[in-house]
Formats: sequence, C-alpha cells, structure tokens
Amino acid sequence: MLDEQPVETTLYSLDEAAPPQLQRRVSERHLTLLRVGALMVGGRRELCLIRNVSAGGMMIRPYSDIAIGERLTVELKHGETVSGSVRWIEGENVGVTFDEAIDVIDLISASATGPRPRMPRVEVQATAWIREDGTVHRAKTLDVSQGGIKVDCASGLTVGAEVVVTLTGLSPIPGVVRWRHQGAYGINFNRILELSRLVDWIRQQQDQCQLRVG
Repeated sequence: MLDEQPVETTLYSLDEAAPPQLQRRVSERHLTLLRVGALMVGGRRELCLIRNVSAGGMMIRPYSDIAIGERLTVELKHGETVSGSVRWIEGENVGVTFDEAIDVIDLISASATGPRPRMPRVEVQATAWIREDGTVHRAKTLDVSQGGIKVDCASGLTVGAEVVVTLTGLSPIPGVVRWRHQGAYGINFNRILELSRLVDWIRQQQDQCQLRVG
C-alpha cells in the first residue's frame, strides 16, 4: 500500500544521552508495534511499552502512575535488567535516565536472535545516495533496519518508485519508496540485509561519530 503513514515501532539510538521529550505527539491513528518491556517500580512488576532506547536512557509508556525521580528497573533482554530514574513525564510518556550506559548494539543484536524475526530500527546519521531512474539524490539517514531505511531527502523522492540505496561501506541495495511523511521517506529494501553485516556497519557509524565528537 503506497503513500501510507509510517508504522510506529520501538526506535534504538546510538546517542549516549537519554531520549528527550517528544516535540509532538504521535497520532493515535497510526498503527503502533512497540516493544513490550517488564517494568519493576514501587515493589510491583508490570508491563510497559518501549518507545525508544539510547545508551543513556529510554522513553516508555507505563500503565500506572509513576512520579518524577522514582527509581525503576526494566528488563531489556531476557534475564537482564537496567536500572534508572524517571527524569520527565509528558502525557503518557515517561523519560528514564539509566544509572550506567548500556551497549545498544549488543542489545539490538540480541533482539534479532530472540522472538523478533528481524533487527529493529536503529537511529543512525549517515549520508545515503539514492538513485531514482537517472537521478541520484543525496539524503540523510534517520534510521535503518534489515528491511528498510528512513531518510530525509530535500530534493524529494517519488512514492512507489523503484530506487537503489547506496551507503558507504555497504553494497548498493535496491528498494521501493513506500511512504512520505513530513519530509521523510520510507524505503523498503527488496532483500533483507545480512544481520552481521548491518551490525558491523552500524558500529562503524558509531565509531566515526565518536571520532568527530572527540
């Protein structure tokens, strides 16, 4: 189905900071497929939806009242929990800062070998070259998974067009532009990327980002 709205799924970020408060609320009309986490807070165990995760924290949607400053733990991997404190609350969303930074790449690699058939979306900032017919567009990646990529392309792409995506360090990937939403485009790959290769590429982007910061 072309020109459809993007599905909201849990987003993973390589950023060392905890997720900031949302600038806008996600429309309730959009389908959400968020990861479910096991939450321990106030001596009780319950479930929560995980909107996004970074090395320094996470944004969750709990199903009970939680106060700013409250201590909690969340199980991100089976049998492994991470502790933190509530830093902000906005509507149904709660921002948590971890006590210690986590290895996001290790987390998503483990996620891909569990019940989920594919690696989830990962927020990565890199340059993508997208060829549509005889035109090559320069775009900025927003997030990537084994099955597709979300980009910001100022020159514009055609929804429904067959394209080829080139990312430095990966072989060109054919795909189809599936949707456009507020200046961003979603491209589905024609083939699922090999997990180990994609994880290596994401780690390279993380290393390059750290070098630029340093």
